[in-house]
Amino acid sequence: MNTKLLNQITKIVSGGQTGADRAALDFAIANSIQYGGWCPKGGWAEDFPQSPGIISKYPNLRETPRADPAQRTQWNVRDSSLTLILLNYSELERSDGTVLTKQTADKLSKPSKVVDMSVEGVDVDTRRWLEENLGTGVLNIAGPRESESPNLYLSAKRFLGVLFGL
Repeated sequence: MNTKLLNQITKIVSGGQTGADRAALDFAIANSIQYGGWCPKGGWAEDFPQSPGIISKYPNLRETPRADPAQRTQWNVRDSSLTLILLNYSELERSDGTVLTKQTADKLSKPSKVVDMSVEGVDVDTRRWLEENLGTGVLNIAGPRESESPNLYLSAKRFLGVLFGL
């Protein structure tokens, strides 16, 4: 177990959407890591379309003033030390929200890393990158939603376990 790295994380931030976001939140809860982040007004997620939405399952999330998911994406990047974008294969271009996450991190000069979890040994490179860039310890984890990347939730949750040696 990489407890040193895990102990450096003060909070995992995510938007609560299905897929990578949800895997990050569930990973945080399962490992007693503080979680939070922004979600669209009304708590919208593809599987929680009606208010209070995803906040009913993850009460530490906060609603943005607008229902536009782009605001959630931008604010989660803004409020984090760094952003880890998890995906399978080369899915970045298939998800507008994931592209926006990367663009926002670049615009705000926030460290970000796009991780293709299907590449062998990527957990070692990612662990090293986290150790070098963690800063205040607030880690934003993002990626495509489940409808854009079937089975991403399971892949991301498994990857986070391997990344932190759990």
